[in-house]
Amino acid sequence: MAVITATVTAVGPPPIPAQNPLSGRRIAFTTPLTYAGRLTRLLELHGANPLPVPTVAVEPTPRTLAAVEPYLHGRTLDSFAALAFTSRTGIAAFALALAAGGPPPLAEAGEPFTVAALGKDAELLHEGGFLSRLCRNTSRIKVLVPEIASPAGLVAALGDGLGRRVLCPVPTVVDLEEPPVIPTFVGDLEAAGWIPVRVPAYETRWAGPGCVEVLMKLKGTLDAMVFTSSAEVEGLMKGLEAAGWDWEKVIRRWPEILVGAHGPVTAKGVERFGVRVDVVSSRFSSFDGILEALASKLRASSVER
Repeated sequence: MAVITATVTAVGPPPIPAQNPLSGRRIAFTTPLTYAGRLTRLLELHGANPLPVPTVAVEPTPRTLAAVEPYLHGRTLDSFAALAFTSRTGIAAFALALAAGGPPPLAEAGEPFTVAALGKDAELLHEGGFLSRLCRNTSRIKVLVPEIASPAGLVAALGDGLGRRVLCPVPTVVDLEEPPVIPTFVGDLEAAGWIPVRVPAYETRWAGPGCVEVLMKLKGTLDAMVFTSSAEVEGLMKGLEAAGWDWEKVIRRWPEILVGAHGPVTAKGVERFGVRVDVVSSRFSSFDGILEALASKLRASSVER
């Protein structure tokens, strides 16, 4: 198995300065429960008070697993040159379908096959025997981790498609408007000469009208709200509306709240809903980037005062 990567990921969390501006800050985040644990632990490590407000649920379902299954039988996957994951949940869903049994879907001999994933998501490719379940001859597989952890970075790293097919395990969106991220990703692949095939590997759906209840009951300060995907913003707005609130009421209650976006793609999605973004992570291969950006903003604000 060959691994192609343009980045070197440091082992373990970054050192925390003695004068940590996140210490004691209450930081809400709309990250789905699937990912919330990682962000919670990082915030606690920095001395912050995390407030999970999951506004969307992201997970595979029996229906989505059934959609993946046809690609795992009859050497169907051998008609593809690459498998491109845009999220950690996509990898987990594909792994779950692989674990259901049957021979590996890729033949042991054939052209090199690329499996691409973003940032720390790629760690899942090396867990639970994922690659060996995909192909007994793992040396046939090239793992590709783009330097820029975004769908656009993934397309750039894949290069010229030359008319080859790429399988894209992506979400099906329920009770929410589909954000432009995946359609843009598919369009960019086509423009690069690939033939992308979407497979709905998992669901992204609104967490329901009670998703903002923890926010409504909050007493005291709220220093920041972090969004890690654009779907979360719509989920928050729907939750606020169901509770008789809106974003303006949030601003009135916590006038100094900072809004952080995990990368520029998420920032654009946040701004589509009329929410001003104060902080955008420029290092978005992991959640460390958005926390560094928030800390920098808070440090600068403290100096200005």
